Amino acid sequence: LGSARVVFQTNYGDIEFGFYPSVAPKTVEHIFKLVRLGCYNTNHFFRVDKGFVAQVADVVGGRTAPLNEVQSSEARKTIPGEFSSVKHTRGILSMGRYSDPDSAQSSFSILLGDAPHLDGQYAIFGKVTEGDETLKKLEQLPTRKEGIFVMPTERITILSTYYYDTESEKCEEDRLVLKRRLAASAVEIEKQRMRCLP
Repeated sequence: LGSARVVFQTNYGDIEFGFYPSVAPKTVEHIFKLVRLGCYNTNHFFRVDKGFVAQVADVVGGRTAPLNEVQSSEARKTIPGEFSSVKHTRGILSMGRYSDPDSAQSSFSILLGDAPHLDGQYAIFGKVTEGDETLKKLEQLPTRKEGIFVMPTERITILSTYYYDTESEKCEEDRLVLKRRLAASAVEIEKQRMRCLP
């Protein structure tokens, strides 16, 4: 996983995920840009199939808030299918698409179980790093069947999203530790000076 993390704050709890930039660079760049533009805010999970997938709706039709021009332009872009040997197992993020392998836009699934029949057919671009408890809550919600889709009977809203970088967070921690050590050293040096100098 890369160092970037994204958090979806839903009405059932948070889901955090990271990206596989070396596996699907174009997909990662596209999804991360949509997140940075706030495109997933007010969107929802239109599909929750227990033990299979929880699928995020395409932002063009799934949000309650309107898209601005920049968001709309980015959300309508299609990205080439970046198929890999990474397996579809619980927690994996996999792009939604139509029959055209290069038709993915902004809809993606979070795997709720192993789905080997999807391997090599859909672009895997990330993995859930925190929030399995939230996924378990989603799996317990009442659903209805509509064609091939199993859909929740109530809206699972992505209230807001944010992102951070684990490496810069680590740097910040290191900086604070160093600052404390330097402060402690300064105190020791002062004690030494008071003791040894007139």
